[in-house]
Amino acid sequence: MQMTSKEIDGALVVTVMDRRIDAAVAVRFKDRMQELTGTTADRVILDLSQVDFLDSSGLGAVVGSMKQLGRQRTLDLAALTPTVEKVFRITRMDRVFRIFDTLDAALGEAADA
Repeated sequence: MQMTSKEIDGALVVTVMDRRIDAAVAVRFKDRMQELTGTTADRVILDLSQVDFLDSSGLGAVVGSMKQLGRQRTLDLAALTPTVEKVFRITRMDRVFRIFDTLDAALGEAADA
């Protein structure tokens, strides 16, 4: 699972480089998220701009990653492709996560807004 992370303006931005988050990689995604988010940043922004496909296992891994962060830290999502956004909308997970159209929009928004 190819993922990168960098801190920008106090937020940790994690970018998924793979095209799919599905059953084949869900466990690796969750493990990698745990590795990358071991910093002290209170806010994590997951950049999904390169992900074209997300199934229920992938969705579960994203939710699990949010739970791993605990209540004191937030996980926001940015730059979802139309297919991935539809999964979040249909499952009503768009009510659980703050979703931003672009990474820049996410970075411009305060974590507690």
